[in-house]
Amino acid sequence: MLKIVVGHSNDPDSLEAITEVLEQCHQSLSGEIPQAGILFAAIDFDHLLILQQINQTYPEIQLIGGTTDGEMSSVLGFEQDSVSLMLFCSDRITIRAGLGRGISQDLQAAVQTAIVQAKTGHQEPIKLCITFPESLTASAALMLDSLNQALEKKVPIFGGLAADQWRFQQTYQFFGTEVCSDAIPMLLISGDILFSHGVASGWKPVGKKGTVTKASQNILYEIDRKPALEFYHHYLGKLPPSSEYPLAVFDVDESHYYMRAPSGVCDGVVGSVTFFGDIPEGAIVQITETTHDLILTASQISMMQALENYPGKVPAAAMYFSCASRRQILGSRTQEEYALTQACLSETLPSCGFYTNGEISPFKHQKISCFHNETFITLLLGGE
Repeated sequence: MLKIVVGHSNDPDSLEAITEVLEQCHQSLSGEIPQAGILFAAIDFDHLLILQQINQTYPEIQLIGGTTDGEMSSVLGFEQDSVSLMLFCSDRITIRAGLGRGISQDLQAAVQTAIVQAKTGHQEPIKLCITFPESLTASAALMLDSLNQALEKKVPIFGGLAADQWRFQQTYQFFGTEVCSDAIPMLLISGDILFSHGVASGWKPVGKKGTVTKASQNILYEIDRKPALEFYHHYLGKLPPSSEYPLAVFDVDESHYYMRAPSGVCDGVVGSVTFFGDIPEGAIVQITETTHDLILTASQISMMQALENYPGKVPAAAMYFSCASRRQILGSRTQEEYALTQACLSETLPSCGFYTNGEISPFKHQKISCFHNETFITLLLGGE
């Protein structure tokens, strides 16, 4: 049995907001005590106060979270300046939190520290990892590679990178009563947990494919031994590379691709393009295009994939991780993303999610997780 409840407030006052959230959760819990929680909060709240209030109400809770570029839930739908909290109750599922600090200084040590801490207390094999790392101080692709290796490529990883409403100045990660930066918080889950997921972007590859012949982490210098800017100019003319025209980066057998969005930073002299995520040398890439309607439909496709693959009867809750670039492009239509996921359901499912600086999940039917841009990810959770 897994019970999951959600609270969500758009009150601009930090104390009023978390008081409202906790009251909503209290009513839904009906006397049960949560084992773990996930907090999403806009960047300008008093995060320390919010964490202290949660801890005062539930002193033993295993809590993680992070700042966002927007929030969504089954309580309020889509919001931009709000606080949302998801709480987990179960006597057959174990959930433990861990934190790795200083990922920019020693990434592997931080990941190992978080995993060792989050593994404490588990009697059964770990089945699932949920994480909301820093996005501005270290390579997310390298961080995920390190996490996959440390979990021996056996544990699917889901989540998104903490954000700061498109400022790219400072993000915060939450762990217990701590407000951190340059950190990786995570939950490890074992026991009778059931889950499924869906992944969709709405962007479609067009034109010819190319091979990355020179790159350094998130800076792409050459495609087919020509400046990366030439590859873009061939399709876009004088238009600068933007998040509306990301690259599809294909896996080894070219059966799947993840998205890499240009950050808007280019070097006209050397012809390089900077992206919101690493692109490896040797990768096959292809420019993509989309429409607002296709972007929105992707959220529904993601939800439908997760529902079709759910291994149990009825999920207890849903989590959503959508890209901050999607929100930027969709503008006033952003609220339709969440609404379209709900159109797939016959009744309301407790849900919570946020707009991220990069999304984390495996491809469909796979376990090893990948770092995505421009993507909408659905994670369904249940215990039966």
